[in-house]
Amino acid sequence: MPAIKEKVKKIFVLDTSVIIYNHNAINTFEENDVAIPITVFEELDNFKKGNDTKNFEAREFIRFMDKVSGKTSMKNWKRLNGPSKGRFKVLMDEKSSPDACEIFGSDKPDHRILNAALKLAEENTDKKVILVSKDVNLRLKAKSLSLQAEDYETGKIKDVESLYTGKTNMDDISSEVIDKLYQQGFCSIEEIGLTKAVPNHYFVLKSPKNSTLAYYNPITQRIERIEKQAISHIMPRNAEQVFALHALLNPEVKLVSIQGIAGTGKTLLALAAAWEQRRNYKQVYLARPIVPLSNKDIGFLPGDIKSKLNPYMEPLWDNLKFIQNQYGEEDKEYKRITEAIEKEKLVITPLAYIRGRSISNVIFIVDEAQNLTPHEVKTIITRAGENTKIIFTGDIFQIDTPYLDAHSNGLSYLIDKIKHHSIYAHIRLEKGERSELANLANDLL
Repeated sequence: MPAIKEKVKKIFVLDTSVIIYNHNAINTFEENDVAIPITVFEELDNFKKGNDTKNFEAREFIRFMDKVSGKTSMKNWKRLNGPSKGRFKVLMDEKSSPDACEIFGSDKPDHRILNAALKLAEENTDKKVILVSKDVNLRLKAKSLSLQAEDYETGKIKDVESLYTGKTNMDDISSEVIDKLYQQGFCSIEEIGLTKAVPNHYFVLKSPKNSTLAYYNPITQRIERIEKQAISHIMPRNAEQVFALHALLNPEVKLVSIQGIAGTGKTLLALAAAWEQRRNYKQVYLARPIVPLSNKDIGFLPGDIKSKLNPYMEPLWDNLKFIQNQYGEEDKEYKRITEAIEKEKLVITPLAYIRGRSISNVIFIVDEAQNLTPHEVKTIITRAGENTKIIFTGDIFQIDTPYLDAHSNGLSYLIDKIKHHSIYAHIRLEKGERSELANLANDLL
């Protein structure tokens, strides 16, 4: 009988980028040990003040470490809470051979973190020491020093190219079935050749003679026909936009995600649908994460807080003005939008300013959701109270934060994990409708 190969134990060294991506990351390495260089705590000290998500993550991690360490020293290995968890410690020794500070020519925090991991590897030759970082450049530096390094994989989607789109084109439907959909408004899933369907999944059904748009209603368990409709004088221009509006207006769907490239109408449709439903909710919130320009904090911008935030909120105001301009200035609906803003019935705000507020009886749009982490998306959804609808919009291939990509952002994570639930609907918008010029740039540049 062949000998069973013993599994090599691992020690994961976490850098600061992992902590501010997910403060609970230390608990996601199962039975393996986790080490935190002391420089990480030094960097977190700089992050702990502020309203941004990274500031929240830093504070939560510091509180967790204070709680789990108790009254004992963190210089020695200590068991994490839970029977299947490994141990943790703080790495105090950040001098190693080779010396990263000397090799790369500067005494930077990243280089001290590298030294701490290298020193740990020297002392634990019987174990595999792995540096975990969201910073690609730091991982490359580690590998150049023969130190194993990898991305933080928890919540990462492997194949974004085959990510759920929310719709299916079916070209082999009989004319009789489509006639039935026009006459009765519904048919069974078996009549379109399926044995089961994803809740709130959309279909473009075609026969040699005619076609229609439909979706699977999880409540009635039938395929139901969808009609094209305009809201706030905005008419959907393609099938995907019809599907998006249907999901946004469906009172049974409490969570919607819309993914698509620039110019496909994600934010405009979400805002128009929210305005259409404003009487059903106490407030309409439209929020987006602030991603500082050129990695500079908003503090460098001139003026008061409102002036500082305007550059980030301008795309949202543009969409609202577009809806308002569908009416004449003397029209009651035009005046209602102005009045709703003045009375804070409709609020456009940075996402950080939503934290701590109740989101009960609210229709809540989160724009640019691809710039959120999976943990941030979960935090937002878990705050939903009674009579709340949450809408996430974004483009998973247009990410502005340095530690996220198409595989690890919160929007991709949401689409992949919640696609089979009856109160959720998703649609991917594929056709740009902003202008012929914008489409040309998207296609060729």
